Amino acid sequence: MLIRFNKPYGVLSQFTPEGRWTGLIDHIDLPGVYVAGRLDADSEGLLLLTDDGQLQARIADPRFKMEKTYLVQVEGVVDDKALTALCRGVMLNDGLTLPARARALQPPTALWPRNPPIRERKNIPTSWLELVIREGRNRQVRRMTAAVGLPTLRLIRTAVGPYNLDGLPTGTWKQI
Repeated sequence: MLIRFNKPYGVLSQFTPEGRWTGLIDHIDLPGVYVAGRLDADSEGLLLLTDDGQLQARIADPRFKMEKTYLVQVEGVVDDKALTALCRGVMLNDGLTLPARARALQPPTALWPRNPPIRERKNIPTSWLELVIREGRNRQVRRMTAAVGLPTLRLIRTAVGPYNLDGLPTGTWKQI
């Protein structure tokens, strides 16, 4: 069994709640399924769960380099210099990232509202980009955008390999 879940902001990638964050138990009541890959509590979007240990390993293990696609709202204006740096690989405190695919986007119109909303500053614009990576380092996308001068305000994973969010409202799940 494989489950697609559109994880809302503030939900941990585990069933047990912790501190101020809620757990998956508040959204998914299926015994025997486990998270295949993680998504930080302050990130949103596609989370896969399965009862198949081999499938879980293929999805989550960095050796398989399954692509992960993100919509990222950043503080500042995405320019060619930042996109080129992301595409070449960015030096982080734990080493150089693999090259990513990155492109600037118009603000998405079909997104659900985030609760709570992102912080916005009157004099600093925000912009959007799509980032596709093949690694899964801790808070990697946020660290990559910060390294090129574009702090992440909102992060939404839209796809993991061939699996995507298409037609899945936030806070809901569907078996594939």
